[in-house]
Amino acid sequence: MALAHSENNSQRFYSMSAHIRQERNAYYEILEATQKGDLEITDWLTWFLDCLDRAFDRADTILSSVLRKARFWKKHLDQKLNERQRAMIERLFEGFEGELSSSKWAKLTKTSQDTALRDIDDLVDKGILAKDAAGGRSTSYSLVETVAEH
Repeated sequence: MALAHSENNSQRFYSMSAHIRQERNAYYEILEATQKGDLEITDWLTWFLDCLDRAFDRADTILSSVLRKARFWKKHLDQKLNERQRAMIERLFEGFEGELSSSKWAKLTKTSQDTALRDIDDLVDKGILAKDAAGGRSTSYSLVETVAEH
């Protein structure tokens, strides 16, 4: 509570309570060890400040991801995309597993291989997707992202 008040701002981009929930077992272990000791709280303070640091790192990661997506959609605001394309782009931003191929696109969007390839080719033409180095039957695609604007 003292930490929150010391910031003198009602907006916070990190959550200590959420991070403590994630590390609940370690939290209760250090709390119990501190309570059973001789009231020496250095270990607890060290744990708490390390947890705060991890909460800041997590907030930084989340905010970076949000800003990355915002820059992307701002750049491609005027592009005409169908729902399958929008959904797959969002999926790529959320940490897509493996490589994106036309067969994987077809399976995930429940479309034919031809429709998947048309969707992909359209995104390549618009500069949204790029073919990865390997080609042929193992052709995969990656999202083309803009460099951060300062």
